[in-house]
Amino acid sequence: MVDVVVVGGGAAGAAVFGELIGRADAGCVHWVTGQGRPGRGVAYSTGEDHHLLNVRAAGMGLFDGPGSVFARHPAAGDAEPHQFVPRSRYGDYVQARLAERSCAARQAGRCFELHAATAVDAWRDGGRWRVRLEGGATLEADEVVLATGALEPRPLRNASSEALASGAYVVDPWQTREPSAPPGRVLVVGTGLTAVDVLLSAARRWPGARLQAVSRHGRLPFIHREYPAPPWPGQAALNEALLGTTRVRERLRALRWAMDGAPDWQAIVDGMRPVMVPLWQGLPVAERRRFLRHLRWLWEAARHRMPPASANVLQRLQAEGRLRIAAARVLGVDGKGPLQVRIRARGAEGESSIEADLVVQATGLEMSPATATGLLRQLLDRGLAAPDPLRLGLAGTEDGRLTGPGGGIQPGLSAIGPLLRGTLWECTAMPEIRAAARALAERLLPGD
Repeated sequence: MVDVVVVGGGAAGAAVFGELIGRADAGCVHWVTGQGRPGRGVAYSTGEDHHLLNVRAAGMGLFDGPGSVFARHPAAGDAEPHQFVPRSRYGDYVQARLAERSCAARQAGRCFELHAATAVDAWRDGGRWRVRLEGGATLEADEVVLATGALEPRPLRNASSEALASGAYVVDPWQTREPSAPPGRVLVVGTGLTAVDVLLSAARRWPGARLQAVSRHGRLPFIHREYPAPPWPGQAALNEALLGTTRVRERLRALRWAMDGAPDWQAIVDGMRPVMVPLWQGLPVAERRRFLRHLRWLWEAARHRMPPASANVLQRLQAEGRLRIAAARVLGVDGKGPLQVRIRARGAEGESSIEADLVVQATGLEMSPATATGLLRQLLDRGLAAPDPLRLGLAGTEDGRLTGPGGGIQPGLSAIGPLLRGTLWECTAMPEIRAAARALAERLLPGD
């Protein structure tokens, strides 16, 4: 019997916890959920119906198997499998599925416990792991699984202390407090999926506000088709060709050639999903850096697209003149409010300034180990974990086992989700997390 501690109260933690308590060979499974509602995390705690999933309902099951299809669950309402459902509904679904699994596990006499606390430290002691919780309690286990999601966001380095103290600069886009007066000018730093949700919320909360979003490339995510594109007949040959080279430039050339002859580029991008891990791992570190420097923004805009309903609202705001998207680098944020944001437009030599009543930082996942605090900081400082070569997360293996500074596997320590970005690249969406949770449970508990 193997005792396991799962750290992280979001959907990744829920998937692992649910898989573990569903297995007869588990010892005691402890789930350290933090203070939020277990299973919802940041992503699914929103109560705003215009915050939509960017994966179709058909692909959003929490567990593997036909009985876990989100689109067939009552929480999905009357949504069709191809539709993009409010994230709050998916949070309801996660909690309902957890309740079902927990009830079945309890009836089967299995041992599990939830801890509404934060894990602050972990170490090995006599071949077992000890995990200390905020408040002083300590859990003991054979295996520890880190499912902590993204790290706490940090302010831009060029935001002044005065701006940060003003209350007009928001570091965490999911913790935006209501200003004392409705802002007339809102600036969002970033143009990815997080920025899309921030803009949609700002447009509703402050109907009189003028909105602007800036990023280095100035591009919003591409837009999902209303219905999934049919598979491209040449996908298998393309994937084989992509796997046959370890150079980013040659892969890009093959993709361009394929897209020139295909009726829908989205089908090609989606068809690469099964080979994304070997594609990433097949790149030498120098080629990975080249990809991150030149193509990351384009890949993420194409791979992680926004729902048509979200795009329609943003297009209307742009047509009305309420929303402007700019390609620019933020050089500094100063003032007490209104804030002065210095930018340099792409291709320009000089700089200009934007005055904003509210600046919201929406630059995406923060995963750099350099910013880690709490439990992750302790693991790094003790040499029990190490950054991956690109410092996108923690170093590990394809099956989620973490490695130390010397590259050796750390016994009993695994991760799932964004912490493995540098190892797997595509590991943050529910289809990948669901499969990883099943594989992780089978590896930790092989006797079922």
